[in-house]
Amino acid sequence: MKIQIYTMQTVDEARAVAALGVDHVGVTPSDSGLPGEVNFTTARAIVDAVRNLAVSVALSVDSDLDAIETMVRAVRPDILHLCGLKNSLPPDAVRTLRERLPNVPIMQAVSITGPEALDVALAYQDVADYLILDSQAPDIAGIGASGMTHDWSISREIVQQVKIPVILAGGLSPENVAEAIRVVQPWGVDSLTHTNRVLPGGGFRKDLDRIRQFVMAAREAWRKI
Repeated sequence: MKIQIYTMQTVDEARAVAALGVDHVGVTPSDSGLPGEVNFTTARAIVDAVRNLAVSVALSVDSDLDAIETMVRAVRPDILHLCGLKNSLPPDAVRTLRERLPNVPIMQAVSITGPEALDVALAYQDVADYLILDSQAPDIAGIGASGMTHDWSISREIVQQVKIPVILAGGLSPENVAEAIRVVQPWGVDSLTHTNRVLPGGGFRKDLDRIRQFVMAAREAWRKI
């Protein structure tokens, strides 16, 4: 069971999260107004800081391949997480991106809006290395960061049918991650919103106690499967 936590905003935060046993540490290198976004310089510092501690994952909501490639070459994450809105980067475009970035595994987000998500997942499985099944918020320019769960029965069907590793995301918390794992049996689980500590005046930092609880609950649930 792989555990992925978004989104790191400082080097110290990333190191502290990795020390809790988190496998994938996520960063959001962007200037699009995304939750917890950081500039490329900060993202690169975070990636470098966890290089021997955890796998770094950097997301992009861009549909422009040049912009995505520029980010990846600046930040140098272990995994590129594509989470642009539906149809903004179709499978053929992802295939082209793989050719341009041959040494960077791709994690493709799939918005679980209904049964049609299975067809979307199947369409991407030949061009991505991982899928991440997430929920979409109406006010965020990408798939994810909604804090809302989706229909786990659809996610389970995707896990059973695709041939690449699947990470379950979307509203996961220390309180529900065990049940999510029991139902879906994914390769990994992801949390952003429900492992945050909201700051006075806005913004957030990661809540290390909540992350510790999330890790423990996920590991224990996986042992029971």
